[in-house]
Amino acid sequence: MAKDFNSQYVVDGYDVHIRKLIPGYEVVHQQIQALLKTYVSEHAHVLIVGCGTGYELGYLLQLFPSWTFTATDLSATMLDKAKQYIQPLDALHRVEFALADVDQLKTDPIYDAALSILVTHFVPYAHKPDFLKAIYSRLKQQGVFIGFDLTEMNTDKERETLKNVCEGNGLNTVQSAAMLSRLADDFYPLLEQETFAQLSLAGFASVQRFTQILSYQGFMALKI
Repeated sequence: MAKDFNSQYVVDGYDVHIRKLIPGYEVVHQQIQALLKTYVSEHAHVLIVGCGTGYELGYLLQLFPSWTFTATDLSATMLDKAKQYIQPLDALHRVEFALADVDQLKTDPIYDAALSILVTHFVPYAHKPDFLKAIYSRLKQQGVFIGFDLTEMNTDKERETLKNVCEGNGLNTVQSAAMLSRLADDFYPLLEQETFAQLSLAGFASVQRFTQILSYQGFMALKI
């Protein structure tokens, strides 16, 4: 059964659960911070696709006080959680929240960077090209796209390894079995070369993998 991201129960437990599911979760975000600091200007407007509970948005608001953000999600429950999360930061005036998909946003190329972290692997295969093109078209020239997602696993050993690391992070055996069974329901992963091809077809240049942790990979690309 696919996970219901509109469920208050799922949303409330997301930040704890995701750290058990994703090896090196904090390290990945440290790398994203470093890339943004390197490639994005001091005064930037950043698009966060699938902002979830607001963790990513929250640390970026604190690290880059001159930046503004557009944060989207398809779950109203997630957006409400994100607003609550950043409320103590006194930064709501720097964020535009949108209960919308990327292709529902204004078409002007206004963003200096776009992040899709643990989101693109949920986009069905047939919709991925339009999803990535929608992000590309809304980026300014020299804009940077950063994605981090589950990639295709070809063997039972790969799946068993992921199960073992998640159990080492705190999942019990029932939860890890449920995680593996949801792969077929929730995810539409690509092989690494397919990700490169999809990003190139969307118009991006300088596509590169910036990190890999087991079957999770991070990619960066530029609009040139």
